[in-house]
Amino acid sequence: MPRVAILDDDPQIRDLLADALLASGMQVSTYARAAAFESALRQSTPDVCLVDLGLPDRDGLAVVSQLALEGGAAIIIISGRGQVQDRITGLELGADDYVVKPFEPAEIVARVRARLRKTPTAPARTIARFGPFTADFDRFTLTGPPGQVKDGEVGFSQAEAEILRLFLGRPRRLLSRAEMQEALGGSASESFDRAIDVRVSRLRAKMGEDPKNPALIKTIYGAGYIFLGEVAWS
Repeated sequence: MPRVAILDDDPQIRDLLADALLASGMQVSTYARAAAFESALRQSTPDVCLVDLGLPDRDGLAVVSQLALEGGAAIIIISGRGQVQDRITGLELGADDYVVKPFEPAEIVARVRARLRKTPTAPARTIARFGPFTADFDRFTLTGPPGQVKDGEVGFSQAEAEILRLFLGRPRRLLSRAEMQEALGGSASESFDRAIDVRVSRLRAKMGEDPKNPALIKTIYGAGYIFLGEVAWS
């Protein structure tokens, strides 16, 4: 059964979402405080995390950022902050989706299911080698020469993993923004485009790419991106 963790200090919202998710056949754990939520995640990582930004004991964006760095769980922000800049910031920090309150519980269930469909469940094709790098999608790690990858190994978020999988699955082919939008389940919006650019920039940085002249992930201005490496999966 898929596991969903809810972090929201409003008990009514927690109960509404928990009831809807349980009725859809998912396991649910709920938390009112970031401290309890983060303590639980150190023991076991859920498949999807629903995170409110207005928390009493910690900034919700800091929680999202930490989750993204640790990787492994899809992140859906549920927030009353509906400004475009709030959405952009949340996506830039590594969230996979952003839903503005008030919402219908059925919408959240649908978005959770959408994220679960994108989460790899089969053990095949989880390790990719390209150039001097190895990406492990089970461990959410990238290894490579210490001169390029900090300490020889660095973690990546699930949002970054989705982008990297797209590139590795279609090497030497132009990936348009429309294709990336369809594959990643995003919306045709400025905030989504900005989120893609930020995730690509983070991947380049983790591979030690020169941002002005990247060797692996090339930007084709006005069109999209091309991944130039040779890829071997195992």
